[in-house]
Amino acid sequence: MTDTPITPSEGIQVRHLAELDAGRFLIQHCAACGKHIYFPREVCPHCGSEALALVEPQGTGTVYAVTTVSRKADAGGDLNVSLIDLDEGVRLMSRVANLKPDAVKIGQRVKARVQLADGHGLVVFDALEGGAA
Repeated sequence: MTDTPITPSEGIQVRHLAELDAGRFLIQHCAACGKHIYFPREVCPHCGSEALALVEPQGTGTVYAVTTVSRKADAGGDLNVSLIDLDEGVRLMSRVANLKPDAVKIGQRVKARVQLADGHGLVVFDALEGGAA
């Protein structure tokens, strides 16, 4: 895990988005209580410390919940929206990109990656087994 200190002159949201746009997915780690945090914040929600650093997670996790959003074919077709529990203990909303929406299952193991589109990064996940949309 590599620690990248956060300088007070940079807003954490701006820094987080810039890292995503550069293709890097980082979460925060609190040096005071040892817990990971996502979505980035200025202070630790667990202990109130400001001793936070951006770190690279393993990126592996488990689908906690999933739903399918129905869309017309000309709007891109159906889309899954998933809650993913990273192994570091944080939960985030994203989607499993390498499976059809109805193939995503609770308990499925996934791996994060940054998908770049129009110069902006977005964290998506790929199923570790049974992938291929």
